Amino acid sequence: MKAIVLNQPKDFSIKEIDTPSIAEDEVLIRVKTSGICTNDIRDFNGDCSYSYPRIGGHEYCGVIEKLGSEVEKKGFFKKGQKVVKYIIENCGGCYYCKRGDENICEEHQNSAVFHNAEGLSGYGGFAEYAVAKADDLYIYSEDTSFEKMAFTEPLACVINSISRTDIRFGDDVLVIGGGTMGLLHVILAKLKGARVILSEPLKERRDKALNLGCDDVLDSLSGDVVKRVKDMTEGRGAQYVFNTTANPKIAAQAVDMTSPTGTVIMFSSIHPNHPVPINLGAVHSNQITITGAVSPTIAAFHQAVRMIDKGIVDPAVLTEAIYDYQDFGRAMQEAAKPDTYKVILRFGE
Repeated sequence: MKAIVLNQPKDFSIKEIDTPSIAEDEVLIRVKTSGICTNDIRDFNGDCSYSYPRIGGHEYCGVIEKLGSEVEKKGFFKKGQKVVKYIIENCGGCYYCKRGDENICEEHQNSAVFHNAEGLSGYGGFAEYAVAKADDLYIYSEDTSFEKMAFTEPLACVINSISRTDIRFGDDVLVIGGGTMGLLHVILAKLKGARVILSEPLKERRDKALNLGCDDVLDSLSGDVVKRVKDMTEGRGAQYVFNTTANPKIAAQAVDMTSPTGTVIMFSSIHPNHPVPINLGAVHSNQITITGAVSPTIAAFHQAVRMIDKGIVDPAVLTEAIYDYQDFGRAMQEAAKPDTYKVILRFGE
């Protein structure tokens, strides 16, 4: 099979490698589309401490090409079905897995996804074929496009983020950052019945947010943005603030935009990961909650599949471009631009 192998940072090759074999409880997926994530860009640039060579790509989907003997025997999955894989290598036995927090499984960081001294690391979605445990598979209907399916994992991450709050009808929600993940937050927060405000410096993204149902937008580079958020919320700040940007200065600002008894969710990882000075006296006095959100739980992933498959959310409105995988270099250049949305790789027809 053909695979996009990152040999070292910024050095990739499209190579012919062995198609992986499958165990009795696994299936072979013929990859159809694979989204390029911000983490794929950081991998490419060497901003992560993972081992090389590696095959990136965790936002992938495809069709079942081959079934292991035990999978075939159970009869639930069939060759040709459209599927996506839950990408966390959760062990099922650690403290967090047992609590239902599979997205922060203790063993995931120790898996070959990140470090593999004996060969390729990575999620493996930037290749013509990938292997999945049958237990990690989710079936899509025949009518749902591979383009939409590629958004399953990103949407699931946002569902996990939204689920860490108790948004009520009429609450003020502030989303910081109008990229793909920020606008997915806008869409889901609106479904929760909130008034949603987007803080974003690019006018094109602010306009996009308004077209997607955002109630108010503000230019984060124009004037005192904290004051403007408070002016829009009767002096309080937003009950829920979702920070989808990597800038540590904005992370500190996000806390200042949060109302008393409100919650700020640090959705984005921070790059560079510098300590962030926060007024903890105000956090104490105003009973502000600061929390994080990373990767999807199994429940969030399941909900993402259902929302896309039933047409409740159409994530394809956030597709920037679709490239043939042979144009990987050009696709990465497009994905790395600060003003683009989701760039997707296509494998085959």
